[in-house]
Amino acid sequence: MTTESAYKNEDLSFVERARDLVARMTLEEKVTQMVYNSPAISRLGVPAYNWWNEGLHGVARAGVATMFPQTIALAATFDAELIQKVAEVISTEARAKFHEFQSKGDRGIYKGLTFWSPNINIFRDPRWGRGQETFGEDPYLTGRLGVAFIKGLQGQDEKYLKVAACAKHYAVHSGPESKRHSFNAVVSVKDMRETYLPAFKECVSEANVEAVMGAYNRTNGEPCCGSKTLLQTVLRQEWGFQGHVVSDCWAIKDFHVNHKVTGTAPESVALALNNGCDLNCGNMYLNLLIACHEGLVTEEAIDAAVTRLMVTRMKLGLFDAPEKVPYTRITYEKNDCQEHRDFALAVAQKTLVLLKNENNLLPLDRNKLKSIAVIGPNADSREALKGNYCGTASHYVTVLEGIRQAVNETTRVYYAQGCDLYKDKVEHLAEKRDRFAEAIAAAARADAVVLCLGLDAGLEGEEGDESNEYAGGDKPNLNLPGLQQELLESLYNTGKPVILVLLAGSALSVTWAAEKIPAIIQAWYPGAEGGTALASLLFGEYSPSGRLPVTFYRSTEELPDFSDYSMQNRTYRYMKGEALYPFGYGLSYTTFAYGEPELSRMKINAGENLACRITVKNTGTVAAEETVQLYVKDAEASVALPHWQLRGIRKLYLNPGESRNVLFIVTPRDFSFIDNNGKRRLEPGLFELYLGGCQPDARSEFLTGSKVKKCEVEITGDCLDLEY
Repeated sequence: MTTESAYKNEDLSFVERARDLVARMTLEEKVTQMVYNSPAISRLGVPAYNWWNEGLHGVARAGVATMFPQTIALAATFDAELIQKVAEVISTEARAKFHEFQSKGDRGIYKGLTFWSPNINIFRDPRWGRGQETFGEDPYLTGRLGVAFIKGLQGQDEKYLKVAACAKHYAVHSGPESKRHSFNAVVSVKDMRETYLPAFKECVSEANVEAVMGAYNRTNGEPCCGSKTLLQTVLRQEWGFQGHVVSDCWAIKDFHVNHKVTGTAPESVALALNNGCDLNCGNMYLNLLIACHEGLVTEEAIDAAVTRLMVTRMKLGLFDAPEKVPYTRITYEKNDCQEHRDFALAVAQKTLVLLKNENNLLPLDRNKLKSIAVIGPNADSREALKGNYCGTASHYVTVLEGIRQAVNETTRVYYAQGCDLYKDKVEHLAEKRDRFAEAIAAAARADAVVLCLGLDAGLEGEEGDESNEYAGGDKPNLNLPGLQQELLESLYNTGKPVILVLLAGSALSVTWAAEKIPAIIQAWYPGAEGGTALASLLFGEYSPSGRLPVTFYRSTEELPDFSDYSMQNRTYRYMKGEALYPFGYGLSYTTFAYGEPELSRMKINAGENLACRITVKNTGTVAAEETVQLYVKDAEASVALPHWQLRGIRKLYLNPGESRNVLFIVTPRDFSFIDNNGKRRLEPGLFELYLGGCQPDARSEFLTGSKVKKCEVEITGDCLDLEY
């Protein structure tokens, strides 16, 4: 093999091949490869490639694919193993579609193998429209599920990537959407290291994520896509990240237009490139030719960036013989196959969270049900199944359709829209509340009422989404929009048992419903099979096992200012008030009993692991899955710390009467904390461990009727400084 074709030599390392390929490019050719819609370089055999693809909960925006529940719903499973399997299906369908599209000459946007997923930002404020894309408010849960999702996407082959995942939006980003192009998120070093960075670090160090996307906003004065602190000091130097960095879309233009940290486009691209941003979603990087001519960037810096990009493409097997790449054997028939659709239904069942079930109203007995009313703006809505960043399902089952399929043939199903999702009437020329009478008539004739309220991606989402009614993307408050609360109260006043189903990607303040309505289900955006999943829950075909990955607050008024990025009084870890429905909470159709925890030792030296065992028994009459949660509290810390923090999760499926032992290994890192200087420390002292199916807070205890188990361990020795 001659040096002329070294980049084609499959025996060499990807880095060696990429360097050789880049060395053969002209400066102009290199720069064209640094924008998301990279053109072909025919003389070198480099095909055109579009880097922009999405796969949050299924292959998105590229036609038909299996549609899983939205990410926040996936988080409600608290199940990393399941999330990895979901991502494996997504990457299988990505490969199936990619190779078929390539064979037809389609290399357009959303057709590549570089997926800008997952979104692992912390859902710190329930008003944030894009919170639905995240794994919730907790750094530990976000890290565990983010790592699992990335591993599922990227595959297990030693040489090739199945697809390339991207952890976004690095790093301190969670609204307000309307200000993101000019906003400066001011955050303490403690909050940065304790809350905003951990999941990103785990995605880099554990999952070897191939790409990281910067955020639109500034963090402590630096635009994230050109931040020396985030991209150089932390990501590459401290964490040893080897992949490529991509800007959010048209974010580099914000440097001079909105953030005003630079004066010209060449200055902006120089700031981004020199601080480690390799790929531009947008077209600003075409200014790199000017920046290079003006001495703002060197060709060596451009070479380093393009080399990283070519390494990614080579890892995907795009320059190698197809027979050498294991994933090229995935055929188009795997896309949207029955196996995947069945799996999406099983996943949807695990995402639903039962918030209230007074007097065991649920499950309903279909054999005793002569009539049922299905009411509400989300009852027959496909949009309420989807969430944002979605693909196209070949088959959708709304809640109404799912219930129609589930009831006996002799059961009458009444349907009424009741009201618009947010307007005060359905028909343009009608009077206000033009669907109320119909809804009340349906409820009056039914044995039970299933009322489907909430939101859809038209009411919460990303800034600039054309479909978004609130143009900024965020929710103005946590209330049910439009006439939904009034409809809820009107149907309650009929005296019929009401089952409230909330379809939304975030927490809503349903305080009135929590007091009055006998049964409440948080259904999120449950995916194409959502209606079937919900109906099977209503009729007891399985027991609910979902847990809330976010806190449900009692009111908007108790929230801190949306633009305040301090974690004080935010999320379960720091909130001062009592939650309406707490993080980690969810009911079952059965009951579980926990034995007394058993510790390997009651006193350990700093730096040692602790083994903790507990027995869990299904004491009810229904087979069900339990989510065992371990929380750790430093009872004697020298700095202000969270009340307690999630540090372990185990999923157990138990038949009635069945018991099983659960083992947790609690590490020094689990006992450590971030001090006010951003350092990770382990101080000797007394620590409290809580084990159960929920948090150890008083509200969870009240809602579940049981207390979690508590034990204590003393750590002795000297203070330890741990690696962050």
